[in-house]
Amino acid sequence: MAEAARSLDVIDVRPAFTQADADRLNARFAGASASEVLRAVLDDYAGRIAVVSSFGTESAVLLDLVAKADRNIPVIFVDTLKMFAETLHYRDTLITRLGFTDSRTVTPDAAVLAQKDETGLRWSYDPDGCCDIRKVEPMQRAKDGLDAWISGRKAFQSSTRQNLPRFEIEDGRLKINPLGDWTKDDLDAYFAEHDLPRHALEAQGYLSVGCEPCTSKVLPGEDPRAGRWRGWD
Repeated sequence: MAEAARSLDVIDVRPAFTQADADRLNARFAGASASEVLRAVLDDYAGRIAVVSSFGTESAVLLDLVAKADRNIPVIFVDTLKMFAETLHYRDTLITRLGFTDSRTVTPDAAVLAQKDETGLRWSYDPDGCCDIRKVEPMQRAKDGLDAWISGRKAFQSSTRQNLPRFEIEDGRLKINPLGDWTKDDLDAYFAEHDLPRHALEAQGYLSVGCEPCTSKVLPGEDPRAGRWRGWD
């Protein structure tokens, strides 16, 4: 299918997207490459779209693809103030190497932390509550003013992400998963082909990296995200 045929002009621009919009886009971009998807959405939503990155062990692939399409797109990172030092270093390394011009870091509200996590230990007895104030709320704030955002989620990462569509609707915004159908082998091949740097913790057994207190090493044969919130439902 020609590139022009995959234009997003089929959607009427309006404050909120619907599932019907996502369904149409999933059908139209069936079989398209991640690069084709990214070029289309970045063209159509320039100024109203951003890429959200955790700067985890697989993040470099999506960021490299995005940078090849448009280095001026905002790159949003939520620093929960509980991140590994290696993740912060990896963020700086990738932003510089890939040439992004608009790197945005959002942090939790200091007043909320003082009220709800004064000791900084909420993660140890209420991880969901900790995520709410340190990750969810800052992310919602960061997405204010956006019509669409790009996620690095992939179906193979967890059983809860099977059949992950390219296009989803979340809070009335278009959520795009360009790598939704990529496998671990696809990612490793891309890392090698483009000589991308790896997260320093990956070689130590951290296959999925989040906040330091809630991330542990993954044992052989475990789900790649088994090291996240280990011991919690």
